[in-house]
Amino acid sequence: MSDQKETPVPDQQTTTLGELAKTVRSKNAGTDRITFDIIFADRATYDHVRTSGALTRRTVRELFDVTDERITDFVEFDPAFAIKFTLQRTSPSGGPGERDVFGCQQYPPLLSVPVPLPSTTGATH
Repeated sequence: MSDQKETPVPDQQTTTLGELAKTVRSKNAGTDRITFDIIFADRATYDHVRTSGALTRRTVRELFDVTDERITDFVEFDPAFAIKFTLQRTSPSGGPGERDVFGCQQYPPLLSVPVPLPSTTGATH
């Protein structure tokens, strides 16, 4: 997971996931998985990102250069205003060649994912 692709720079019509989320983190989910949490401060922001299509299984595949089979979970968790997903590691935590034993350094590419700005026409998501 260290050879992640660069995400596009947001334009004047977008913001970033890092600007909108209260928390973006990654961490171990056992010895063979890393889980990612994107948590929002309020329902409106969560709903906007969720319905914008900015963060999907496809986004994760492209951002982390993984196959769909390596995405073991992708969940929109309404009670916590969170989008969560889990990736299968290519080698076990602490195994030979592993560069992030705790899985906590994998989230930065998510920070620059472009998200369309909310509509100012009064429409709500």
